[in-house]
This record gives sequence, structure tokens and C-alpha cells, in this order.
Amino acid sequence: MAVVTDRDRNGGFVRPLSIAESVHERIYERIMSLEIPPGARIPIDGLARELNVSQTPVREALTRLEREGLVQKAHLIGYSASPQLTRKEFDDLYKFRLLLEPESARQACLNLTPETLARIEGAASDMEKGEPPVDRNSRYSRFARADAHFHDEIMKVADNATVRQAMNDQHIHLHIFRLMFHSRVTQEALEEHEHLLAAFRAGDADAAYEAMHDHISRSRDRLVAAFE
Repeated sequence: MAVVTDRDRNGGFVRPLSIAESVHERIYERIMSLEIPPGARIPIDGLARELNVSQTPVREALTRLEREGLVQKAHLIGYSASPQLTRKEFDDLYKFRLLLEPESARQACLNLTPETLARIEGAASDMEKGEPPVDRNSRYSRFARADAHFHDEIMKVADNATVRQAMNDQHIHLHIFRLMFHSRVTQEALEEHEHLLAAFRAGDADAAYEAMHDHISRSRDRLVAAFE
């Protein structure tokens, strides 16, 4: 198995990824890009042979992916990719987001310091970067993870642990990015994030609320096509 390295935000090498981390990344990318379809069984022995590793790092990776909501484990059956969202679950999830995230953006704007703004901007910049060599699958799956990190950084600054935990428990960004594998999703999200960052930089809490509300509404409109 090839050595995999992690990089910092400036593209410099930081450390080699462990075998378990590398296996997790490869399975994660396959699930996010639907190479492993929703509901498909994930045989540990088959993956271990395919990735040329022992079964131990595969089990560790699948346990982590289960915590992240991307796989499920059933007694006597084993692991499978989590089912895709239904239309009802999708609608409920976006209603939930619209209730919590715009107000969290407003509160984050009111709480901003130069340090926390820099942290949010750093999370936003991560979405535009890929690690070479990078293919379409890995770039998209990394964007999904970076998007989740960006929204979580805003939640941190908003400083409401209950709301942040509620959002994290839903694994929202990982599930919605499995709905549509398309560059339009990423490019338009980047533009909407920039509007939100502009409101943060201006210290305009009402504009931050509106920018987040607009971003979530547009995200819903882009992804609803997956059900048509």
C-alpha cells in the first residue's frame, strides 16, 4: 500500500497518515462518491485484500465511519453503507438547518474576534484546495469534509454547545453531499460562503443571518433534483 501524507494549509508535508487513517480515507471517498452505493454491504475481508492490508485497519476505519454516520453495522450481517436520505428526511433536515444555522451565523458574527475570523477564513480556504494527485472522487469527498468543518467552525464561534452537538449528531454535510456528485454543487457553495465571509468581515450580524439562510436555501434547491 502506498505511503500517504497529510499536508498543512500551505501545502507542506506534515506527517505520514497511519494505515488506519489511509484506509478510512479511501473507504470514505468511495462512499461519498457512491462508488460504494447506499445500502451496499462492505465485506471486511474483501476490502482488506483489495487495499492490501490486514483486516484490523479496515475494522478500525469502518468503526470510525459508523460513528460518522456513513456506515451501519448489523448483527450477523456486518457493515453496509448507510441508506440514502429519503425525500422526507431531506426536507426535514433542511427545515432543521434553516431553524438553527442562520441564527448561529448571526451569533457567530456578534462573537467574532480577529482570531476566530481567521479560523473561519482558514476553514473556507481549505475547500478550494486539493492534495495532488487528486481525482474527481477524492476532491469531491474532501470538499464535503471541508464544508462540514467550515460550518462547524461557525458553530464553535456561535458558542452554543447544544446547537452544535445537535448539528453534529445529524452528520448533515456528509449525508447531503452523497445526494449529488456534481461540480456545480461545490462551485456555487464556494460563492455563497464568500458572501457569508463578507458579512463576517463587515461585522454585519443581520447580513450574516441572511447569507446563511440564502446558502442553505440554495443548497436545498440544488440537491432536491436528486429526488426527481
